[in-house]
Amino acid sequence: MRYLNRFYILLIALTLFASACNKDTTEPDGSINTISLPNNNPSVTGYGIFSVDGNGDLKIDGVITTNTPYHFDNILKDNPNAKLLTMFNCPGSDDDEANLLAARKIRNAGLNIHATATSELASGAVDMFFAGVKRTADKGARFGVHSWSDGQNEATDFPKGHTQHQPYINYFKGMGLSQQQAEDFYYFTIYAAPSADIHWMTDAEITQYGLLN
Repeated sequence: MRYLNRFYILLIALTLFASACNKDTTEPDGSINTISLPNNNPSVTGYGIFSVDGNGDLKIDGVITTNTPYHFDNILKDNPNAKLLTMFNCPGSDDDEANLLAARKIRNAGLNIHATATSELASGAVDMFFAGVKRTADKGARFGVHSWSDGQNEATDFPKGHTQHQPYINYFKGMGLSQQQAEDFYYFTIYAAPSADIHWMTDAEITQYGLLN
């Protein structure tokens, strides 16, 4: 779970996927080129933690779950002209793989993402924030980061450059960061706080690591 454990399930899934493929599956802007994202699951109905504002744009508020990618499919199908996703209070995810699947769907839909002055995004929700084509935030928005844990090891137990780190770095590259930017931000997050704690980024850090563009 991504409240305290940084998408460890995703690491396993992406490691297995990488062993089966010999080329990247994302363009520099994060769009998929060699495979398609899973289609809407017809057994999942409703919008979950998504909703629609008065302008026909999307909102998300709450914990990202296993069904979040399919709830996104549903709301986008009903609101195909949406251009913006506003993130409110999102403390993380309880399904790490679903979190990144939803994030890729958001990027492929071409949505911009905004955080309000009272928004608090933490852990996996910060990763989702990077899915915005354009990422903006009002003064006062908070972004919390920390290490991941597999239940026995912290991310910081593995040296820089270890294969355990690569899936996360690849994700940020898929969202448009350069190799150096992806590495810098990822390593910042895992050293910023242990998995059982959280570090709220300063304004200087938000600027330094390119959360807003």
